Amino acid sequence: MSAAPVDRGVDRRAFLARTAALAKKPRRGALHGIPLAIKDNYYTAGVPTTANSYLFADFRPPYDATAVSRLLAGGAIVLGKTQMGPLATTRATTPNGVVTTVNAWTPTDSRTDPGGSSTGTATAVAGRLAASGTGTQTGGSITAPSNAQNLTGLKPTMGRVSLHGIIPLSYTRDHPGPLARDAKDAAIMLTAMAGEDPADPRTQGLPAVPKLIDAATPVYSGGRLKLRWKTRIGVLPGFTAGTTETAAARAAYLAKLATIPGATMVDVPLPDEWDLLTGSAFNNVRLPERSEPFLPYLRTDLRGFGVSVTGWLQGALMGGSEFITGQRAKLLLMERVLDQLFASCDVVVQTSPVPFDILGLPEIAFPVGFTTAGVPIGTILGGLPYGEDRLLSVAAAYQAVTDWHRRRPADPPAAAARALAKSVAPAALRLSAEEVAELAQ
Repeated sequence: MSAAPVDRGVDRRAFLARTAALAKKPRRGALHGIPLAIKDNYYTAGVPTTANSYLFADFRPPYDATAVSRLLAGGAIVLGKTQMGPLATTRATTPNGVVTTVNAWTPTDSRTDPGGSSTGTATAVAGRLAASGTGTQTGGSITAPSNAQNLTGLKPTMGRVSLHGIIPLSYTRDHPGPLARDAKDAAIMLTAMAGEDPADPRTQGLPAVPKLIDAATPVYSGGRLKLRWKTRIGVLPGFTAGTTETAAARAAYLAKLATIPGATMVDVPLPDEWDLLTGSAFNNVRLPERSEPFLPYLRTDLRGFGVSVTGWLQGALMGGSEFITGQRAKLLLMERVLDQLFASCDVVVQTSPVPFDILGLPEIAFPVGFTTAGVPIGTILGGLPYGEDRLLSVAAAYQAVTDWHRRRPADPPAAAARALAKSVAPAALRLSAEEVAELAQ
């Protein structure tokens, strides 16, 4: 459903051989024989892993990323590696900025945002090419494409899933997670991916992974749906303000949630100095973490970074005092989110993924409607540290009384399909370095 959302570099014979072998083995679990799309910054042994970048154009890792190896151990099949934003910065383009991947819901219009940087995974799953897939999120790269393409995407708490074997963007903000069709599938994926990994210190010493699949299973009492746990749902100021289709969909979503026994809607205030602490000045302290692993490349040949070079240069040039001030602001933001925002709620609606990305807190994205043009409308819920089970329970209950997540896009028309087969997005756009810098995660 895109200009090659799933890379053709995967060994088809190996894929078919694994499929045949799994068909003869005892069932390993819910992922046995399930075809998955893997974002192209996850290591896959012997298979190109490029992060859609000139820097890794010829890279074939000698081993699988921990998350990939765990999915394979559960019986999953890697269908292919997916198109992504160059080095995980923006929507999927070539390294020099030409758009490669379209939204599965508007295959003839490349101007419709498919979400990034896990674009190809979202398009492959939405377009029925894969059952589920993996993404990474540093500034919205799981939640944004999920919302854009009618999927359920789960960004777990920092450390819940190992980053070992994933090409980095930011050491303290990269989060691997699933993009799936509903809460139950997302729970199945995260259950397989999560857990302690000796190769990643961020995963060690954390609370145990909860029973996510149980959490994503709707609960009924006397034949009537209810929330698994009584949950206070925090609503931020202005969440439903305005007359847009998105505002109307949000209002209808909250109204539907309020009818589910166990849900209590609570108006919550923004923490003190919210705009300052979540604004670009402090958010940009992520950039030196982006640049540090790539300093040898930055010193030798900037062309290797393609159209996304601006962010790496900004990070390399940021002063030490500015970086330290930003890190102190991050701690203050965490304190205020936990003490002020969550003082009266268990989960909170989100209008942007960035604040919770900064802090490493979990988020779930899921569909709540469509525009009159047929483009999906999604929402995001944020939760407390290691509270993925609570988020899944709310999303699963909502999906039990709605059908947005069950809707699928039509197949692209024949002309668009022929263009997609040639790996050229219809009416291909090209993003400039300035546009990429503005949109970058």
